[in-house]
Parts: sequence; structure tokens; C-alpha cells
Amino acid sequence: MPIRIYRPTSAGRRNASVNIHAEVTKNRPEKSLTAPLTKTGGRNHHGIITVRGRGGGHKRMYRKIDFRRADRIDIPGEVIAIEYDPNRTCHIALVQYEDGVKRYILAPKGIRARVTDESGKVVTPGTKILASNEAIEPSVGSSMKMKYIPTGLEVHCVELTPGKGGQMCRAAGMSARLTNREGRYATLVLPSGEIRRVSVECRAIIGEVGNSDHANRRLGKAGKSRHLGRRPKTRGVAMDHATHPLGGGEGRSKSGRAPVSKTGVPAKGGSTRNRKQHSEDLIIRRRRSRRYGLLK
Repeated sequence: MPIRIYRPTSAGRRNASVNIHAEVTKNRPEKSLTAPLTKTGGRNHHGIITVRGRGGGHKRMYRKIDFRRADRIDIPGEVIAIEYDPNRTCHIALVQYEDGVKRYILAPKGIRARVTDESGKVVTPGTKILASNEAIEPSVGSSMKMKYIPTGLEVHCVELTPGKGGQMCRAAGMSARLTNREGRYATLVLPSGEIRRVSVECRAIIGEVGNSDHANRRLGKAGKSRHLGRRPKTRGVAMDHATHPLGGGEGRSKSGRAPVSKTGVPAKGGSTRNRKQHSEDLIIRRRRSRRYGLLK
């Protein structure tokens, strides 16, 4: 039972549920694969707040994740531990390759870690993974180019540009379905419902990202949000008209304007995509209609 509900001994405990991370087998991170993580409090290099509601929170160390796996081609690896990562929603897997190199990858659903006894003898080996530039057996955790992955399979950590590293479907429980290939492009159905094309030279990892129960937990109290580095946010309509576009007015009023941020960026249905990258050219069906906010 990954999600645990306790007795309602307080108001915060009554409304909260806890992810017990049953899959985690190692509590301390690999020191050689960590780096200090400096907090910005939502401020840019000028010291100006560009993202509201950030600040505080528990101190973290960044875990270096191998999203490319380009220098591990055709070198078998074994999952020796599954760890909790405070910087992301999914768990991470510590992989040891045959040449002794250790790397972190996103932990897919269904993999198992190596089990040893008190003397260090291996009782149960961990899941074997492999990254290759050729067609290999499509096992969970293995990395291949799109042109070699059988259609109909679920993939995650998908590249958008060949060699850049996985950018899509990296959160807990996420996966995309490879539907077909045609010419230089493969077609993917993303978790949002968007259907888009990706170059067949892009890499992806077989399987679904683990820790899908993350979406079922409830924080239950404001203190949990503060531990995560999330500060309280004031509603725009509660401000005056000089502070926020939705503020001001006699009594409670939204001023008849569509929801926007403090700087006037549309909060619902507005476009945030970078037009210079021409990524829209590869989208077959958008997640939402541009005009009505509905699926096409």
C-alpha cells in the first residue's frame, strides 16, 4: 500500500495522506552523483522576482540524472538501488555498468533493485538494462532510437532533438504511446492527448515512469507546502488595480477581463510556446483547441 492514511489525530493529519515510497531501497544518495543546489527564491540574476510563490523549503542536493546515455552504448548495466529524489516526482534508479561506472536514470515501473545479504552476497540480481544504437530486445529500462522501437509500446524520457537527452514524459506515472512510423518521423500520443511527430533518430526509454501513486497523495496542511518551497500566493482580484490587472473595483470584481498573471500573460488558454523553435510544425493534434480550449 504505497499511499498510507493515518488516524485523524489533528486537522492536518485528517486531510493528509503519505506516500511511503515502498519501492525505495537506499536512503543515502551516491555522493559522486550529487551536486549542491542553490535556491533562487523565484528571482532572476537581477534579483527581481519572476516566479511568485517560491522560497524557503528544505535544503536539497541535486542528483545528476543521465538523460542521454550516449556514452553507455552497448554496455550492460544492472539496477543496484532505487532512491527517492526530492527534485522530481518519480524515483530514480542507481545503475552500475559492467565497467564499474555508476549513473542515475529515471526509475521505470516494474524494475527491481539488487538484493544482497548481510555479507554482501547477491541474493537476487537487479534488472538488466542496455542502451544501443541498434535494434535490441525492448525490455523495460532499455534505450533505443525510435526507428527500432516496436509500435504500440509505451515509452518515456523521449528526446525532441537527437542527442540532446530526454525531455518529454519524465514525471511520475507518465508515458507516451508509439503509434506508427512514416518516413523520417515517428508518431507519439502524449499523456495530455496531444499527438505529435518526433524524428526517428530520437531516443526513448521503454516502459512507464514509476511512482504513479504520487498523484494520489494529499498534503493536508500548509506546512507541507512550505517544506516543498511553496509560499502563499495572494489572489489577483484581492489586490488593488495598480498591483494586478484583475485588482481594484468597488467590492468584489474581476473587471470582466480574462484571467491573466501579474504581468498580463493569459493564465488560461494563452500560448506559452517558443515560436522560434518551430515545434508546432510537428504537432498533428493539439492538446487543446486554440480558440475554445477544447480537444480538436
